[in-house]
Amino acid sequence: MDEEFTPLDCLLPSGKQKICLIILNQPLDEKYFHVLWSKAKIRACADGGANHLYELMEGHRESFLPDYISGDFDSIRPEVKDFYREMVDTIVTLGGLLGRFDQIMASVETLFHAQKMTNLPVVVIQGSSLAFLLQENKRHRLNVNTGLEGKWCSLIPVGCPCLTTTSGLKWNLDNQVLAFGELVSTSNTYEDHDPKEGRKPVTVSTDKPLLWSMGIRKL
Repeated sequence: MDEEFTPLDCLLPSGKQKICLIILNQPLDEKYFHVLWSKAKIRACADGGANHLYELMEGHRESFLPDYISGDFDSIRPEVKDFYREMVDTIVTLGGLLGRFDQIMASVETLFHAQKMTNLPVVVIQGSSLAFLLQENKRHRLNVNTGLEGKWCSLIPVGCPCLTTTSGLKWNLDNQVLAFGELVSTSNTYEDHDPKEGRKPVTVSTDKPLLWSMGIRKL
């Protein structure tokens, strides 16, 4: 049986192909760019290809963000790399907190690896739960007044004891050590608040990575 393929379908606005667009480190041909960008399901830049996208879209850069930028980053200019990196505030993983217990723990361990790979916060969401690893030697301020928060929250020391101080919780910690076999702050909740002013932020200071988890109310 013959295999049918239309090479230039990708350039037809009415074409049927689902395409992945990869921008290389070469000058972009604008007459092709816009139709390919509009049709692409996935858009990626190979290292210095991001420089050409950045230059071509001057004045409209925030509307033309690639899904991926990959490579050894020896060609991408620092200001270009910084621009695209700052377009993302948080990495959200959907799934990973249900099912087999060992796989749930693997999701938690992945949060530790992620801290070595990115400075962005990485959160895991599934069902009525959110998990997020608080970085060591920092004072974290968590805004918990969106209206989506459930009733419970917790601080779980995974891997090592954590010297912890908090505010904004019903049961706060004052320079106390969280550790398995000693004290773990599960089934905590937020301090009472004025309905008009809303809930105060939760602050957490920890000397080691500390797992924060919280409930999400049903939408």
